[in-house]
Amino acid sequence: MSYNPVAQALTESPLLILDGALATELEARGCHLVDALWSAKVLMENPELIYQVHYDYFVAGARCAITASYQATPQGFATRGLDEAESLALIAQSVELARRARHDYLAVRPDAKTLLVAGSVGPYGAFLADGSEYRGDYALPEAEMMAFHRPRVQALLAAGADLLACETLPSFAEAQALVKLLAEFPEGRAWFSFTLRDAGHISDGTPLSDVVSWLNQQPQVVAVGINCVALESVTPALQQLQKLTDKPLVVYPNSGEQYDASSKTWHSAPSGCTLYDKLAEWQQAGAKLIGGCCRTSPNDIAAIARACQPQ
Repeated sequence: MSYNPVAQALTESPLLILDGALATELEARGCHLVDALWSAKVLMENPELIYQVHYDYFVAGARCAITASYQATPQGFATRGLDEAESLALIAQSVELARRARHDYLAVRPDAKTLLVAGSVGPYGAFLADGSEYRGDYALPEAEMMAFHRPRVQALLAAGADLLACETLPSFAEAQALVKLLAEFPEGRAWFSFTLRDAGHISDGTPLSDVVSWLNQQPQVVAVGINCVALESVTPALQQLQKLTDKPLVVYPNSGEQYDASSKTWHSAPSGCTLYDKLAEWQQAGAKLIGGCCRTSPNDIAAIARACQPQ
């Protein structure tokens, strides 16, 4: 098999630190993302802000930037009056912004280890923008699912993403469609990370063991894991995954803060419940790619990076 960017990066250190939340940082910098396009809206409105967030994560110690394409699809952009060519140009731009941030960071820190750009491929449920990426209760025939994902996958790889982050996946059928689609791009590599119903099942109810035993047979899938899950769910799920696969395990959960649905506000994480606090536990459970999802920040990534420095 040809180039495996994750395996290459892991030869340089035992942990590949990912970035943290993009949308959270964009909101902190003044963006209003209550929108069906979410952070993809900023590709249209203020792309330099996305570049700056990527750059700040590299400064914090991340070695992989995940592009702002999670909710960027021709179908989604069409609702704003963009044609397919314009949409694909924005998806390509999401890669170019991350690559430019990497280039500029390496100009300052030429001694840095390998830095990767992962093209974000969010699930069909993210396009629906109704929360179904956490339920997986949508059914689309395989050919239609592949047709939905194909333009974005093609645009991300053509723009120079080192690999794809097929992320926040709630549905086994969708994962299977994505792997089948990936076969159309023989040089393409991807990690697959899922949302969970519980430690033993992804969101649509498929046992994790079934999902992973199938992914084990897919050479283009270079890491497997979970993201956008509650912090306390991570360790038991990793312990399951560790028994099921030899592929590197990827995990980037939410911040540990608690969301109060009635007041629509976030409350700080309980003591001992941050990415930094859980780092050693997750590494013990086999995680090799670790970062953050919703509500995490460059400060969270910097804390992980400091913990990994030789004493």
